[in-house]
Amino acid sequence: MILTVTLNTALDLTYRVPALTPHATHRVTQVIERPGGKGLNVARVLAALGHETVVTGFAGGATGAMLRDLLAATPVRDELVTTAGPTRRTVAVVDTATGDTTQLNEPGPAITPAEWAGFRTRFTELLDGARAVALCGSLPPGIHVGAYAELIRLARAAAVPVLLDTSGEPLRRGIAARPDLVKPNADELAQLTGSREPHRATRDARRRGAHAVVSSLGPEGLLAATPEGLWRAAPPAAVKGNPTGAGDSAVAGLLSGLVDEAPWPERLTRAVALSAATVLSPVAGEYDPSAYEELLPRVKVTEEPGSA
Repeated sequence: MILTVTLNTALDLTYRVPALTPHATHRVTQVIERPGGKGLNVARVLAALGHETVVTGFAGGATGAMLRDLLAATPVRDELVTTAGPTRRTVAVVDTATGDTTQLNEPGPAITPAEWAGFRTRFTELLDGARAVALCGSLPPGIHVGAYAELIRLARAAAVPVLLDTSGEPLRRGIAARPDLVKPNADELAQLTGSREPHRATRDARRRGAHAVVSSLGPEGLLAATPEGLWRAAPPAAVKGNPTGAGDSAVAGLLSGLVDEAPWPERLTRAVALSAATVLSPVAGEYDPSAYEELLPRVKVTEEPGSA
């Protein structure tokens, strides 16, 4: 099974309005509720691809109960740890006239030392039998910035490959713990390395400790610095739509390729096709299966000059 960790889960609410106008009252035409947080998004895509997937992290309060009820309707196995504080909400307001999305994210509940200790115990238990683990998203209040580094060391001790997808100081600390793969976007990579030149920044991030680095270049695809070389993967054309969840779908593609022991070009192809199919989906954060199958043979992967 594949284990995904979301320490700052969320009840995702999507409101669709005909047009979003500042300082105006809006009539919502559609409301969508779903279990959210980066790792849960990744798990949902992995399950749709046919992988056995387990989620862990924290959930609490009325919003946490609603999140778990929604999760129960999916093939994903719920191993979330209960907290006293309520799970946060995220609100996405989609302007249907332009396709633009405005995102509002609550900070999340404060996690107590006892809750963190309980989670570490459950995480260690779940590593037994895991083929890979993904550590995804922001840290809720109360958890120290080295938390992901701590979990990476536990996964490495259990010989479980680990992917890290976070930002800021948790990324800086985590990459030094030598994860198998990190997947920053362009802004996160620049914050980590101080460079906005993709090749230089991706190589620099790998030298900081990660076995491989796959950086997201937005609509231009992915750039991967791996032990086998430097690779560029791009969709066949610019894809227009809602990018919500596209990065999480890319992570799912990379994990799917990892557990299937696919070569790097195939892993990147899956990731780019899933990401683009998510942008094209009519539901924010979901991928369009037909678009994914159509895009797979059209993703272009090239080996870049120079060593990784």
